[in-house]
Amino acid sequence: MRLASRSRFLASIIPALAMLAALALPGAAQAAKPYQYAVVGDPTDVVLAHPAAPSLVLMGGGPDVDAAFQWMIRRAGGGNFVVIRASGTDAYNPYVFAMGGVSSVETIVIPSRAAANDPFVIARIQGAEALFIAGGDQSDYVKYWQGTPVQAAIEALASKNTPIGGTSAGLSVMGKYAFTALNGSITSAQALANPYDRAVTLGRDVLRLPDLGGLITDQHFDTRDRMGRLLTFMARIVNDGWAGSVHGIGVDVETALLVADGSATRVGTGAAYFLSTVGLPQVCRPKTALTYRNISTERLAGGGSFDLRNWASYDGGTTKYAVSAVGGVLSSTQPGGAIY
Repeated sequence: MRLASRSRFLASIIPALAMLAALALPGAAQAAKPYQYAVVGDPTDVVLAHPAAPSLVLMGGGPDVDAAFQWMIRRAGGGNFVVIRASGTDAYNPYVFAMGGVSSVETIVIPSRAAANDPFVIARIQGAEALFIAGGDQSDYVKYWQGTPVQAAIEALASKNTPIGGTSAGLSVMGKYAFTALNGSITSAQALANPYDRAVTLGRDVLRLPDLGGLITDQHFDTRDRMGRLLTFMARIVNDGWAGSVHGIGVDVETALLVADGSATRVGTGAAYFLSTVGLPQVCRPKTALTYRNISTERLAGGGSFDLRNWASYDGGTTKYAVSAVGGVLSSTQPGGAIY
Protein backbone atom coordinates (compact mmCIF):
# COMPACT_ATOMS: atom_id res chain seq x y z
CA MET A 1 0.00 0.00 0.00
CA ARG A 2 1.34 3.42 -0.95
CA LEU A 3 2.09 5.92 1.84
CA ALA A 4 -0.78 8.23 0.87
CA SER A 5 -3.24 5.32 0.69
CA ARG A 6 -2.01 3.96 4.06
CA SER A 7 -2.53 7.40 5.66
CA ARG A 8 -6.07 7.64 4.28
CA PHE A 9 -6.81 4.08 5.54
CA LEU A 10 -5.55 4.82 9.06
CA ALA A 11 -7.46 8.09 9.13
CA SER A 12 -10.66 6.24 8.25
CA ILE A 13 -10.38 3.51 10.94
CA ILE A 14 -8.96 5.50 13.89
CA PRO A 15 -12.37 7.00 14.83
CA ALA A 16 -13.93 3.52 14.73
CA LEU A 17 -11.16 2.09 16.91
CA ALA A 18 -11.57 4.97 19.37
CA MET A 19 -15.30 4.31 19.60
CA LEU A 20 -14.71 0.61 20.26
CA ALA A 21 -12.20 1.48 22.99
CA ALA A 22 -14.68 3.85 24.62
CA LEU A 23 -17.37 1.18 24.60
CA ALA A 24 -14.96 -1.32 26.13
CA LEU A 25 -13.90 0.93 29.04
CA PRO A 26 -17.03 0.54 31.18
CA GLY A 27 -16.77 -3.22 30.93
CA ALA A 28 -13.12 -3.11 31.93
CA ALA A 29 -13.92 -0.90 34.92
CA GLN A 30 -16.68 -3.28 36.00
CA ALA A 31 -14.26 -6.18 35.75
CA ALA A 32 -11.90 -4.57 38.30
CA LYS A 33 -12.13 -6.12 41.76
CA PRO A 34 -13.77 -3.89 44.40
CA TYR A 35 -11.42 -5.23 47.09
CA GLN A 36 -7.66 -5.70 47.56
CA TYR A 37 -6.22 -9.04 48.61
CA ALA A 38 -2.73 -10.11 49.67
CA VAL A 39 -1.52 -13.34 51.24
CA VAL A 40 1.62 -14.97 52.59
CA GLY A 41 1.80 -18.73 53.04
CA ASP A 42 -0.60 -21.31 51.62
CA PRO A 43 -4.17 -19.94 51.34
CA THR A 44 -5.70 -23.36 50.75
CA ASP A 45 -8.75 -23.54 52.99
CA VAL A 46 -7.97 -25.36 56.23
CA VAL A 47 -10.74 -27.15 58.11
CA LEU A 48 -10.22 -27.55 61.85
CA ALA A 49 -12.45 -28.41 64.76
CA HIS A 50 -14.16 -25.36 66.23
CA PRO A 51 -12.69 -24.10 69.53
CA ALA A 52 -14.63 -25.08 72.62
CA ALA A 53 -15.18 -21.51 73.86
CA PRO A 54 -15.20 -17.98 72.38
CA SER A 55 -11.98 -15.93 72.21
CA LEU A 56 -11.73 -12.17 71.72
CA VAL A 57 -8.82 -9.72 71.61
CA LEU A 58 -9.59 -6.09 72.50
CA MET A 59 -6.49 -4.07 71.57
CA GLY A 60 -6.19 -0.37 72.35
CA GLY A 61 -4.18 0.74 69.30
CA GLY A 62 -0.66 2.06 68.91
CA PRO A 63 2.15 -0.51 68.75
CA ASP A 64 0.75 -4.01 68.29
CA VAL A 65 0.94 -6.50 71.15
CA ASP A 66 2.77 -9.63 69.98
CA ALA A 67 1.37 -11.75 72.80
CA ALA A 68 -2.20 -11.05 71.69
CA PHE A 69 -1.61 -12.40 68.17
CA GLN A 70 0.26 -15.41 69.50
CA TRP A 71 -2.65 -16.12 71.84
CA MET A 72 -5.15 -15.91 68.95
CA ILE A 73 -3.06 -18.37 66.93
CA ARG A 74 -2.95 -20.83 69.83
CA ARG A 75 -6.68 -20.52 70.43
CA ALA A 76 -7.36 -21.05 66.71
CA GLY A 77 -5.11 -24.09 66.43
CA GLY A 78 -3.52 -22.81 63.20
CA GLY A 79 -5.11 -22.53 59.78
CA ASN A 80 -5.88 -19.33 57.89
CA PHE A 81 -5.44 -16.04 59.79
CA VAL A 82 -7.47 -13.30 58.07
CA VAL A 83 -7.06 -9.54 58.57
CA ILE A 84 -9.76 -7.18 57.33
CA ARG A 85 -9.69 -3.41 56.97
CA ALA A 86 -11.20 -0.63 54.85
CA SER A 87 -7.89 1.08 54.02
CA GLY A 88 -4.19 0.55 54.56
CA THR A 89 -1.63 -2.08 53.65
CA ASP A 90 -0.91 -5.76 54.11
CA ALA A 91 1.77 -5.08 56.76
CA TYR A 92 0.15 -7.55 59.16
CA ASN A 93 0.84 -10.44 56.79
CA PRO A 94 4.60 -10.87 57.33
CA TYR A 95 4.35 -9.73 60.97
CA VAL A 96 1.82 -12.39 61.99
CA PHE A 97 3.16 -15.10 59.68
CA ALA A 98 6.63 -14.80 61.24
CA MET A 99 5.10 -15.86 64.58
CA GLY A 100 4.47 -19.31 63.12
CA GLY A 101 1.63 -21.71 63.74
CA VAL A 102 -0.58 -20.69 60.80
CA SER A 103 -0.89 -21.87 57.20
CA SER A 104 -1.44 -18.37 55.84
CA VAL A 105 -2.04 -14.76 56.78
CA GLU A 106 -4.34 -12.85 54.44
CA THR A 107 -5.28 -9.17 54.33
CA ILE A 108 -8.49 -8.10 52.63
CA VAL A 109 -9.12 -4.38 52.12
CA ILE A 110 -12.90 -3.89 51.95
CA PRO A 111 -13.41 -0.22 51.01
CA SER A 112 -17.03 -0.22 49.80
CA ARG A 113 -20.36 -1.99 50.12
CA ALA A 114 -19.67 -3.58 46.73
CA ALA A 115 -16.56 -5.17 48.21
CA ALA A 116 -18.54 -6.21 51.28
CA ASN A 117 -20.90 -8.14 49.00
CA ASP A 118 -18.20 -9.80 46.90
CA PRO A 119 -18.35 -13.63 47.03
CA PHE A 120 -14.56 -13.99 47.23
CA VAL A 121 -14.34 -11.66 50.23
CA ILE A 122 -17.12 -13.51 52.04
CA ALA A 123 -15.60 -16.92 51.29
CA ARG A 124 -12.21 -15.91 52.70
CA ILE A 125 -13.79 -14.55 55.88
CA GLN A 126 -15.95 -17.65 56.25
CA GLY A 127 -12.87 -19.85 55.96
CA ALA A 128 -10.87 -18.02 58.63
CA GLU A 129 -9.58 -19.84 61.68
CA ALA A 130 -8.86 -16.42 63.25
CA LEU A 131 -10.06 -12.96 62.20
CA PHE A 132 -8.52 -9.59 63.09
CA ILE A 133 -10.04 -6.15 62.38
CA ALA A 134 -7.27 -3.63 61.79
CA GLY A 135 -7.26 0.05 62.70
CA GLY A 136 -8.29 2.89 60.44
CA ASP A 137 -11.50 4.91 60.49
CA GLN A 138 -14.46 3.20 62.17
CA SER A 139 -16.90 5.28 60.15
CA ASP A 140 -15.75 3.29 57.11
CA TYR A 141 -16.60 0.04 58.88
CA VAL A 142 -20.04 1.38 59.72
CA LYS A 143 -20.70 2.73 56.22
CA TYR A 144 -19.27 -0.18 54.26
CA TRP A 145 -19.78 -3.29 56.41
CA GLN A 146 -22.82 -2.92 58.67
CA GLY A 147 -25.82 -4.80 57.32
CA THR A 148 -23.78 -6.61 54.63
CA PRO A 149 -22.59 -10.21 54.21
CA VAL A 150 -19.30 -9.13 55.86
CA GLN A 151 -21.11 -8.48 59.12
CA ALA A 152 -23.03 -11.76 58.79
CA ALA A 153 -19.81 -13.70 58.05
CA ILE A 154 -18.01 -12.24 61.09
CA GLU A 155 -20.93 -13.04 63.37
CA ALA A 156 -21.09 -16.57 61.93
CA LEU A 157 -17.43 -17.02 62.87
CA ALA A 158 -18.22 -15.82 66.38
CA SER A 159 -21.00 -18.39 66.66
CA LYS A 160 -18.38 -21.09 66.00
CA ASN A 161 -16.01 -19.69 68.67
CA THR A 162 -13.48 -18.55 66.06
CA PRO A 163 -11.01 -16.13 67.70
CA ILE A 164 -11.82 -12.54 66.72
CA GLY A 165 -9.77 -9.45 67.54
CA GLY A 166 -9.65 -5.77 66.77
CA THR A 167 -7.37 -2.81 67.38
CA SER A 168 -8.11 0.91 67.48
CA ALA A 169 -11.00 1.48 65.04
CA GLY A 170 -11.41 -2.29 64.87
CA LEU A 171 -11.95 -2.39 68.63
CA SER A 172 -14.44 0.47 68.50
CA VAL A 173 -17.00 -1.55 66.49
CA MET A 174 -16.81 -4.76 68.54
CA GLY A 175 -19.25 -3.80 71.31
CA LYS A 176 -23.03 -3.66 71.00
CA TYR A 177 -22.79 0.14 71.06
CA ALA A 178 -20.18 2.09 69.11
CA PHE A 179 -18.88 5.58 68.63
CA THR A 180 -19.26 5.67 64.84
CA ALA A 181 -17.24 8.85 64.09
CA LEU A 182 -19.57 9.57 61.18
CA ASN A 183 -19.09 13.31 61.82
CA GLY A 184 -15.42 13.01 62.75
CA SER A 185 -13.73 12.40 66.06
CA ILE A 186 -14.33 14.24 69.32
CA THR A 187 -12.25 14.94 72.42
CA SER A 188 -13.26 14.38 76.01
CA ALA A 189 -13.44 18.14 76.63
CA GLN A 190 -15.77 18.68 73.68
CA ALA A 191 -18.03 15.76 74.58
CA LEU A 192 -18.29 16.74 78.26
CA ALA A 193 -19.08 20.35 77.32
CA ASN A 194 -21.96 19.29 75.05
CA PRO A 195 -23.09 15.64 75.11
CA TYR A 196 -25.22 16.35 72.03
CA ASP A 197 -22.42 17.81 69.94
CA ARG A 198 -22.94 16.78 66.31
CA ALA A 199 -19.73 14.74 66.51
CA VAL A 200 -21.16 12.49 69.26
CA THR A 201 -22.46 9.91 66.79
CA LEU A 202 -23.42 6.58 68.32
CA GLY A 203 -24.57 3.36 66.69
CA ARG A 204 -25.80 -0.09 67.64
CA ASP A 205 -25.01 -3.60 66.46
CA VAL A 206 -22.24 -2.86 63.98
CA LEU A 207 -21.17 -6.31 65.19
CA ARG A 208 -22.84 -8.70 67.62
CA LEU A 209 -20.12 -10.65 69.39
CA PRO A 210 -20.18 -12.93 72.44
CA ASP A 211 -19.65 -11.29 75.86
CA LEU A 212 -19.71 -7.77 74.35
CA GLY A 213 -23.45 -7.12 74.49
CA GLY A 214 -24.55 -4.16 76.58
CA LEU A 215 -21.26 -2.28 76.35
CA ILE A 216 -19.28 0.30 74.40
CA THR A 217 -15.51 0.34 73.90
CA ASP A 218 -12.93 3.08 73.41
CA GLN A 219 -9.28 2.95 72.38
CA HIS A 220 -6.06 4.97 72.73
CA PHE A 221 -7.49 5.57 76.17
CA ASP A 222 -4.47 6.97 77.99
CA THR A 223 -2.61 8.83 75.26
CA ARG A 224 -5.72 10.65 74.01
CA ASP A 225 -7.35 11.18 77.43
CA ARG A 226 -10.65 9.51 76.52
CA MET A 227 -12.20 8.83 79.92
CA GLY A 228 -14.47 11.87 79.57
CA ARG A 229 -15.79 10.98 76.16
CA LEU A 230 -16.43 7.34 77.08
CA LEU A 231 -18.40 8.50 80.11
CA THR A 232 -20.32 10.88 77.81
CA PHE A 233 -21.11 8.10 75.35
CA MET A 234 -22.46 6.00 78.20
CA ALA A 235 -24.54 8.93 79.48
CA ARG A 236 -26.09 9.37 76.04
CA ILE A 237 -26.93 5.68 75.72
CA VAL A 238 -28.97 5.63 78.94
CA ASN A 239 -30.31 9.18 78.59
CA ASP A 240 -31.64 8.43 75.08
CA GLY A 241 -33.35 5.27 76.29
CA TRP A 242 -31.23 2.77 74.39
CA ALA A 243 -30.62 0.85 77.62
CA GLY A 244 -31.37 1.15 81.31
CA SER A 245 -27.68 0.72 82.08
CA VAL A 246 -24.50 0.29 80.09
CA HIS A 247 -20.92 -0.88 80.57
CA GLY A 248 -17.82 0.67 79.04
CA ILE A 249 -14.32 -0.63 78.35
CA GLY A 250 -11.37 1.66 77.69
CA VAL A 251 -8.05 0.16 76.59
CA ASP A 252 -4.68 1.94 76.62
CA VAL A 253 -2.28 1.90 73.67
CA GLU A 254 0.09 -1.05 73.36
CA THR A 255 -2.33 -3.01 75.53
CA ALA A 256 -4.77 -5.83 74.84
CA LEU A 257 -7.46 -7.71 76.70
CA LEU A 258 -7.55 -11.43 76.03
CA VAL A 259 -11.13 -12.60 76.59
CA ALA A 260 -11.56 -16.35 76.95
CA ASP A 261 -15.04 -17.64 77.76
CA GLY A 262 -15.98 -14.26 79.24
CA SER A 263 -12.88 -13.74 81.40
CA ALA A 264 -10.55 -10.87 80.42
CA THR A 265 -6.83 -10.77 81.20
CA ARG A 266 -4.41 -8.03 80.22
CA VAL A 267 -1.20 -8.14 78.17
CA GLY A 268 1.00 -5.26 77.08
CA THR A 269 2.28 -2.15 78.78
CA GLY A 270 -0.85 -0.22 79.77
CA ALA A 271 -4.14 -0.67 81.59
CA ALA A 272 -7.77 -1.41 80.80
CA TYR A 273 -10.74 0.30 82.45
CA PHE A 274 -14.19 -1.14 83.14
CA LEU A 275 -16.99 1.38 83.70
CA SER A 276 -20.60 0.87 84.73
CA THR A 277 -23.44 3.40 84.89
CA VAL A 278 -25.53 4.10 87.98
CA GLY A 279 -28.99 5.40 87.02
CA LEU A 280 -29.62 8.32 84.70
CA PRO A 281 -27.35 11.35 84.27
CA GLN A 282 -28.23 14.29 86.47
CA VAL A 283 -27.76 16.74 83.57
CA CYS A 284 -27.53 15.53 79.97
CA ARG A 285 -28.95 17.88 77.39
CA PRO A 286 -27.80 19.82 74.31
CA LYS A 287 -25.33 22.70 74.71
CA THR A 288 -25.03 22.05 78.46
CA ALA A 289 -22.06 20.55 80.27
CA LEU A 290 -22.60 16.99 81.46
CA THR A 291 -23.22 16.09 85.08
CA TYR A 292 -23.13 12.35 85.78
CA ARG A 293 -22.00 11.19 89.18
CA ASN A 294 -20.49 8.02 90.60
CA ILE A 295 -19.69 5.91 87.55
CA SER A 296 -18.26 2.68 88.93
CA THR A 297 -14.74 2.18 87.55
CA GLU A 298 -12.20 -0.63 87.81
CA ARG A 299 -8.65 -0.40 86.47
CA LEU A 300 -6.89 -3.60 85.44
CA ALA A 301 -3.16 -2.95 85.26
CA GLY A 302 -1.59 -6.13 86.61
CA GLY A 303 -1.98 -9.85 86.26
CA GLY A 304 -5.56 -10.22 87.46
CA SER A 305 -8.70 -10.82 85.44
CA PHE A 306 -12.14 -9.31 84.94
CA ASP A 307 -15.34 -11.31 84.41
CA LEU A 308 -17.32 -9.63 81.64
CA ARG A 309 -20.35 -11.84 82.18
CA ASN A 310 -20.77 -10.87 85.84
CA TRP A 311 -18.96 -7.53 85.49
CA ALA A 312 -16.71 -8.15 88.46
CA SER A 313 -13.16 -8.98 89.45
CA TYR A 314 -12.80 -11.69 92.05
CA ASP A 315 -9.03 -11.99 92.44
CA GLY A 316 -8.12 -8.52 93.62
CA GLY A 317 -6.59 -7.72 90.26
CA THR A 318 -8.36 -4.38 89.78
CA THR A 319 -8.32 -1.00 91.49
CA LYS A 320 -11.88 0.14 92.22
CA TYR A 321 -13.04 3.76 92.36
CA ALA A 322 -15.81 6.05 91.07
CA VAL A 323 -15.58 8.75 88.39
CA SER A 324 -17.94 11.73 88.25
CA ALA A 325 -18.56 14.49 85.73
CA VAL A 326 -19.91 17.67 87.33
CA GLY A 327 -20.48 20.61 85.02
CA GLY A 328 -18.27 18.92 82.44
CA VAL A 329 -15.33 18.50 84.84
CA LEU A 330 -14.11 15.05 85.84
CA SER A 331 -13.02 13.92 89.28
CA SER A 332 -12.72 10.60 91.06
CA THR A 333 -12.68 9.03 94.50
CA GLN A 334 -9.01 8.13 94.09
CA PRO A 335 -6.45 10.02 96.16
CA GLY A 336 -6.05 13.46 94.62
CA GLY A 337 -9.04 12.87 92.34
CA ALA A 338 -6.98 11.11 89.67
CA ILE A 339 -9.08 9.89 86.73
CA TYR A 340 -6.77 7.09 85.56
